[in-house]
Amino acid sequence: MGSEERSLGEKLLQEAEQEQEQEAEPGGSVRVLQKGNRQRLPFIQKLCFAMGGAPYQMTGNAIGFFLQIFLLDVVQMEAFYASLILFIGRAWDAFTDPGVGFLVSKSRRTRFGKLLPWILFSMPFGVVSYFLLWFSPSYTMSREYSFLWYLMTYCAFHTCMSCFHVPYSALTMFLGGDQRDRDSATAYRMGVEVVATLAGAAIQGQIVGAYHTQTMETCHMIQNVSALNTTTALVNSLNNTKWAYMLAAIVISSLYFLCALILLLGVKERAGCFTPNEHFHVSYLTGLKLVMSHKPYLSLTFGFLFISLAFQLVQNNFALFCTHAAGLGNHFQHIIFVILVSATIMVPFWQWVLVKFGKKLALFVGLIWYIPPLITIVTVNGNLPVIIAMAIATGVSLAVAFLLPWSMLPDVVDDFRAKNPHCIDLEPLFYSFYVFFTKFAAGASLGFSTLCLHFSGYRPGTCEHNPAVARTLKVLMAPVPITMVLIGLAIFYFYPINETRRRELKMELEGVVKSWEVELEENTL
Repeated sequence: MGSEERSLGEKLLQEAEQEQEQEAEPGGSVRVLQKGNRQRLPFIQKLCFAMGGAPYQMTGNAIGFFLQIFLLDVVQMEAFYASLILFIGRAWDAFTDPGVGFLVSKSRRTRFGKLLPWILFSMPFGVVSYFLLWFSPSYTMSREYSFLWYLMTYCAFHTCMSCFHVPYSALTMFLGGDQRDRDSATAYRMGVEVVATLAGAAIQGQIVGAYHTQTMETCHMIQNVSALNTTTALVNSLNNTKWAYMLAAIVISSLYFLCALILLLGVKERAGCFTPNEHFHVSYLTGLKLVMSHKPYLSLTFGFLFISLAFQLVQNNFALFCTHAAGLGNHFQHIIFVILVSATIMVPFWQWVLVKFGKKLALFVGLIWYIPPLITIVTVNGNLPVIIAMAIATGVSLAVAFLLPWSMLPDVVDDFRAKNPHCIDLEPLFYSFYVFFTKFAAGASLGFSTLCLHFSGYRPGTCEHNPAVARTLKVLMAPVPITMVLIGLAIFYFYPINETRRRELKMELEGVVKSWEVELEENTL
C-alpha cells in the first residue's frame, strides 16, 4: 500500500516539476534549503495558540445547540424553511473551506507568515456577522425577507469563520518544535476548545433558558386565562426571548474578539520542519489528487465524518428533545451544562490514555462508551436524575470526539510528508478538506433532522405537538446516532497509523530533514 501511494505521489510530483522546469528561466539559482526550527515550543505560545480555537467552538456550539430551536420557536419559522437555512448554510460553509484552503496555500508569505494575516482580516467580519445572525428583523420584515435575512447572515458568518479557522487549523504544523510539541499544543487546544464550548453553551443557555421557561409556563396557563391575555403574554415572552438571544450574541462576539487577539499577539508562525527557498508549487488539482489518494487521510476523514454525524444529530436535537419529548424544557440548559462540564474534566484523562495506550485504542473505548447513555436517555421518559447521570457519561465520550480528530490529523500529514518529501505547502488542503467533511456532516444532520420534524407534523408557535414529533425526536437522539458511530468504528478498524507507525514516522522524518541538511551543505560549498 505504501509503495503504491509513493509511486502515485512521485508521478504527480514529476509532472509538476517538469511543468516548473519549462517555466523556469535558464541559469536559475540552485534551490537553497532552510533548516526548520527545532527548538521546543514554549508553554505561553501553546496557550496563546490554544486560545485561537475558542471562537470556533463557542460560536459553533451555541449555533449547534440553539439555532434550530431559535428559528422554530422564537422566530417561528416553518420547519421546512428552517431546514433549508440550516442545510444550505452548512453546505455553503463546507464548500467554502476547500476554496479558502486553496487561497491560503497560494497566498504569499509575509513577514508575519501566510496564515496569521487571514486570521487577522477575517476576525472583525466574523464578529459582526455572528451578532447579526441572532438579530431578529421580524418586527419590520415579512417572513419571506426574514428567511433571506437568516440565510444570508448564516452564510456570511460561515464564510468569515472559514477564513479564520482553516488557516488556524493549518497553523498546527507551523508552530515549531517536534511531534511531541504538536501533540502537546493540540491537547492544550482541545482543552481550551472544550472550555470554550462549555462557556458558549453556558452563556447562551443561562441567558435564554429562563425566557424559554417563561414561554412554557405561559403555555401551561392557557386554559386558565382568556385568549386575549394569553396572546399578550405569549407575545411579551417571545419579545423578551428575542432580546435575550441578542444579549447572548453580544457576549459571545466579545469573547470571539478577545481570543482572536490573544492568538495574534502571542503566536509566531514558523516555517515547516523542512522548507526549500525555491520550492515548486503543485497545481490545485495535482495537490488535490495527492491529498485524496492518501489512504490514511481517507480513513481518518470518512471515519470522523460518521462520528461527527452522530454527535451533531444529538447536539442539534437535544434542546427540542428535552422540550417536546422528555418534558424537561425547564432544565435542558442545565443538562447541556452538565454534559460539557463532564467533557471538560475528561479531556486530560483521555490525553493520558492516548499517550499511554495509543490513539486508536482510546478512540474505540471512548466511542463505544457513547452508546449506552443514548439508549438510556430516550427510554427513561423524563427521569431527571437518571438523565443527568447519563449526561455525565455522555460527556466522557464527547471529550474523545473533541480531542482525537485534531490529534490524529497531524500524524496523517506526517505520513504524507514522509512519502512525499518534496511536496510542501499542502497542509491547508489537508485541513480544509477535513473541515469540509466535518461541516458537511453538521449541515446534513441539521437539514435532515429539521426536515424529519417537518414531516412529523411539527408546527412552530404551538404549545402542544402530536405524538409523532416526540417519536421522531427519540429516533434522532438514539438509533440514528448509534448507527453512525458503529459505521465510523468499522472504518477506523482499517486505519493504518498505530503507535508503531508513529514511531517509524518520527525516524523517517528525521531522515528527510538530514537529507535536506546534507543538500544544503553541498549547495553552499
